[in-house]
Amino acid sequence: MAVCIAVIAKENYPLYIRSVPTQNELKFHYTVHTSLDVVEEKISAVGKAMADQRELYLGLLYPTEDYKVYGYVTNSKVKFVIVVDSSNTSLRDNEIRSMFRKLHNSFTDVMCNPFYNPGDTIQSKAFDGMVSAMMVQAS
Repeated sequence: MAVCIAVIAKENYPLYIRSVPTQNELKFHYTVHTSLDVVEEKISAVGKAMADQRELYLGLLYPTEDYKVYGYVTNSKVKFVIVVDSSNTSLRDNEIRSMFRKLHNSFTDVMCNPFYNPGDTIQSKAFDGMVSAMMVQAS
């Protein structure tokens, strides 16, 4: 499904980035960081419209020739970015929402760990395993 999954802190530094295939890792880092501008635009536009009732799922941030980039923001302003291969036309919006929901639940589990210091990079094996299950297995 996904070729890159990233968790970005409130201050816009990466807490976790994982991509498949690994030879394009730098390209995906660039894609994720360029998507943060679109995320900030959508947050500020939604913030002006409704103060309290904010939709966490931001939808399609932008498509490229090869990939589609989707975004999600938590109430604590932590951003999730999922990059999906554009050739995968069978992927629906509700499936992307489901992926973000799983990612958010797993991120919440990491935050609830008393040994995790908020702001550190995420090194949880359970979180990594959940992300691996969502990633495309490159052949």
